[in-house]
Amino acid sequence: MGSSLEGKRLGARRLPIAAFPAVMDSQDTSESPSESQVEEDEQTDTAPPSFSQFSAKLRAMVRIRNKYQAMKKRRAEMAAGLSLGGSQTRSTSPKIFTFDGLTASSNSAPKRKKKKRKSRVLFPSRSRRVVPTKERSRAKNCLFLLVFIVFLQVYNAIENLDDHVLKYDLEGLEKTLKREVFGQQEATVRLLEHLNDYLSTYVHNKPLVLSLNGPSGVGKSHLGRILARHFRSVVSDQLVMQYFVLHHCPLEDNAMHCAQYLASRVSEIVTLAEEGEMIPILIFDEVEFMHMPLLDTLHKLFRTSQTNEYLNAIYVLISNLGQAGDYQVCTPELLQ
Repeated sequence: MGSSLEGKRLGARRLPIAAFPAVMDSQDTSESPSESQVEEDEQTDTAPPSFSQFSAKLRAMVRIRNKYQAMKKRRAEMAAGLSLGGSQTRSTSPKIFTFDGLTASSNSAPKRKKKKRKSRVLFPSRSRRVVPTKERSRAKNCLFLLVFIVFLQVYNAIENLDDHVLKYDLEGLEKTLKREVFGQQEATVRLLEHLNDYLSTYVHNKPLVLSLNGPSGVGKSHLGRILARHFRSVVSDQLVMQYFVLHHCPLEDNAMHCAQYLASRVSEIVTLAEEGEMIPILIFDEVEFMHMPLLDTLHKLFRTSQTNEYLNAIYVLISNLGQAGDYQVCTPELLQ
């Protein structure tokens, strides 16, 4: 008995501290303890705890220890993430698969840089190393040839412009007009401007028609004679025509015959000028006395729908219809 009591006392001493409050609580909750109950309680107090109670408490302690270690590990991971620059902490919540991450990652993926081709040529070890020859492009040669041809054409056109103007010696005509015509500086300047612009090229789409109007005695006929004399000296005499209405066709009865003769004469002159690549000049004086058939013939010559030889010509019309009140007569007959 003594040994058993000692073993019970040792077993009681080995109980954990948490077991004593439970025993004390159970003793306090009893309402009317009797002596027999007190003896039974003393016997239960002296009895050793069972293995199931001890294992349950041990599992609780192990569970608490595991939770503490998990919390400690989580805090360490959070501290490591903050030190690396704000990386995301590891979440313990269950992960759900979605396609959002895949699309974001695919869009944010860096593009691969294109690899540059190496200019170095690799040759087999046994073959003879020969640098490949560059093939010349025929298209480049054709392009260079075309540019050279266009340049020559433009250059020749510019040279021809100067040469074509020099053939008519407009500088000499300007000096003659300044020397022999007085008081008509504005008219002579505009006349030279029109002649210079028209004679700079040979091909035209319409003839040049110049009208010199004004009262008698201002120098219109004299200016016409100066133009005829100058162009006869520069170009051939056959390419200049002076037509005086009162001299060549004074009667109205011969108007139809005069119109036919005028048309054939102009056709001969422009055809001859076309062969020599020259521009003729045709001067008509006293236009106010022209009859209707002659005016109709002139109107046909001025049309732009004719052949090229008729388009490359200069017509000078001289009339005395520059006085006051004569414009009403000039407008329906000449201007139509």
